[in-house]
Amino acid sequence: MSDPYETTEAHLDRLLGRALNSFDLPDRLVERLGSALAHSSSLYSSHHSSITGLERETFRHTYLLADGEAVSLWELAYRSAGPDPLRHEVFGAKAELSLALNRLFGDEFDAPAAELEFHGGLDEDDPEHDIAVLGALFAREAAVPEQRRVYAVDDSADHARRVLRRAENADRPGADTARLLRSAYAHQITQAFGGRQCLADGRGAGFTLYEHAFVLMDGREVSLWEVEHTATPDGRHMCEVYAAEAAAREAMELRARVR
Repeated sequence: MSDPYETTEAHLDRLLGRALNSFDLPDRLVERLGSALAHSSSLYSSHHSSITGLERETFRHTYLLADGEAVSLWELAYRSAGPDPLRHEVFGAKAELSLALNRLFGDEFDAPAAELEFHGGLDEDDPEHDIAVLGALFAREAAVPEQRRVYAVDDSADHARRVLRRAENADRPGADTARLLRSAYAHQITQAFGGRQCLADGRGAGFTLYEHAFVLMDGREVSLWEVEHTATPDGRHMCEVYAAEAAAREAMELRARVR
């Protein structure tokens, strides 16, 4: 049901455009959704009855907003019998979805178990799901078109030494990388992922990812990937450094999942 290359803005416009009741959503909620940076959609439940011809599915659409919070919309897609057109409704809370199911289907909402198929089983109040979604969004953040690097010649070898020295992760780049970067003569710092908030251990935690790109005397380019976050037991600021972007993003996802 979802195009992996569809932008979050297009996804939201399509969702609200097909919903018969989108005008019932609170204006404030719609305004906040306008700042959505990324999204994830999951099938919550499905019901297909060979006896009544009833068909319905519910979906949870989770959006990561610019302020770092996650907001979910609940979608109901249904048709009452074979050739009837598929209808869509959208709700800002799972409780509103349940009321709609009772309103639309009444006794059929309690159909025999043999006629029901559930998938996903997500819980609106389950923090593990939001953390998993946010972790996935860390890894799937929209790619930025590659731009030509502009390096600064400014004591780059010392900059590399300081980056490695402040790293607190046990799997940080070792002595070989430190020796290699002693020949760095220029560097560039780029923010690859910035200032996002998520829940870690039941409270907000911020994550920022920087790429420190260096040019060596032999012309090679080498990068260090620095994760700055506050997903620590006491909420203090912590720096971790990795030799590869994938490892840095994996570390952010892991820190977001730790409870």
